[in-house]
Amino acid sequence: MEETSTMPDAAVPGPAPAVPPTPPVPLAALLAREDLGLRQIAGPQDSATVIHWAHTSEMADPYPYLLGGELLLTAGVHVPEAAGSGTYFDDYVSRIVEAGGAALGFGVAPVHDTVPRALVVACDDYGLPLVEVPPRTTFSGVARAVWQLMAQARHTELRRVTEAQQSLAAAAARPDPVPSVLRQLAQRVGGRATLYAPDGGEVASAGRMPGAGGAGGGGEVSGALAGLVAVVRPTTRDGSGGVNASGGGGGPTPSSASDTAAGVHLAAYALGTGQGFVLGVAAPRRDPGDHTIASVGAVLLSLLTGEHQSSTGAARSSALVRLLLGAAPEEVAPLLGGGERWVVVHARPDGPAPDAVTASALGAALGSALVDVDGDVVRVLVPAGHRELTVQPGWTCGVSAPVGAHEWASADTQAGRALSRARATRARLVRHGEHQGLTDLVPPTEAAAHARTLLAPITANPALTETLRTWLSLHGSWDRTAVALSVHRNTVRQRITRCATLLSTDLDDPDVRMELWFALRHA
Repeated sequence: MEETSTMPDAAVPGPAPAVPPTPPVPLAALLAREDLGLRQIAGPQDSATVIHWAHTSEMADPYPYLLGGELLLTAGVHVPEAAGSGTYFDDYVSRIVEAGGAALGFGVAPVHDTVPRALVVACDDYGLPLVEVPPRTTFSGVARAVWQLMAQARHTELRRVTEAQQSLAAAAARPDPVPSVLRQLAQRVGGRATLYAPDGGEVASAGRMPGAGGAGGGGEVSGALAGLVAVVRPTTRDGSGGVNASGGGGGPTPSSASDTAAGVHLAAYALGTGQGFVLGVAAPRRDPGDHTIASVGAVLLSLLTGEHQSSTGAARSSALVRLLLGAAPEEVAPLLGGGERWVVVHARPDGPAPDAVTASALGAALGSALVDVDGDVVRVLVPAGHRELTVQPGWTCGVSAPVGAHEWASADTQAGRALSRARATRARLVRHGEHQGLTDLVPPTEAAAHARTLLAPITANPALTETLRTWLSLHGSWDRTAVALSVHRNTVRQRITRCATLLSTDLDDPDVRMELWFALRHA
């Protein structure tokens, strides 16, 4: 009997047959279709059994026509009359199992009134699910049901991937983008997501490590994931590529690799930054769409960890060296890609203390890669006029006045004071010197001379000067001044009392306060 098939060429025999790239359908879902009336009569009844295809064959040896993962349908036309007394069914079932077939469907009528008993025994022996197809159900109807279930699975998969993409994109826009993306990715795959540094150390992680080891998971799974991460990370000593996922060497470094350890599915993705960062993912199972979701996470993390303006990296390095060797700021400023005017921004996150990656993300949002993390504050040097500096969600910001490069230090002080005021007044963004006033009518040299004379008694103590400045800017509020300076309110009271004594003045007098504020602005 000649066989025809619309399937691809016969798969090359091997221990791990490939399955078609289609969403798997649980065999249990097919059995649950009341319109088909299918009944499993042999083999393991495992809810994890899935089928990727439905194929009809009446060949005594269907092996050459199977890709693996199929529900093979047959009416037993190929079965000889004496098959029950020999090894025919053993040979037949073993070949299906060897080809990777997922299940066997046997049609009752018109050739056989019942499923041969020897076939039932063989399927039990080889662990192949055997499904009885009743006379009223056609093989075409079974194949159509499989495709319908596949279409539903594909729709569910696409919806899941779309929702995951949206949630990952939203996480990347949060104040702590890297931890947020990792948390969202771990939640979507039901496992653990870890960002590895170029040296192999963990930068950040989220989720629970599946399998032995629990949330802190060291053990076999963590070790296997770290090993897989090393596979996809480019080597840096000689510039050659890493080994491939199967353990071979000499080829180009793969962008991703996957493996399994202790029943846990592992995947590693080299981020496209060229800096050696790698995303590692461990999940209890490999669901449809997981690879796509993890790839989206890898792309977002690549953007977050990459150089914001990689083309200016060499110029910034040159500027730093020149500064260290004694060059003036105005001499190196042109190397930084900005104009003649600059703005300094001090920003503090609402959440945990910022790390280098989070700071880089803020710099990207502000339009600058010139970023410094100083404790719980991020400082950003931004070219003035390139874009309007607006409120950054999740951050409290202080912005200096636009200055020339020779005034960077003054602008840094202005931004720090603006941030303190923003925190104390619970404003999201405060700019230094937003409004001009009468003090701008006084020549700066005369104002500075008056300030030096008036403030001389407290100038030697910067803590007193800064406390008085902050206290006056906050209208004499003890609590808000304490918040702005990160000290106790009693410390503020003691310092202000000391200022009043040294200055020999009454700080409750509004005229005195006004004059002192004028002096502090020009000190």
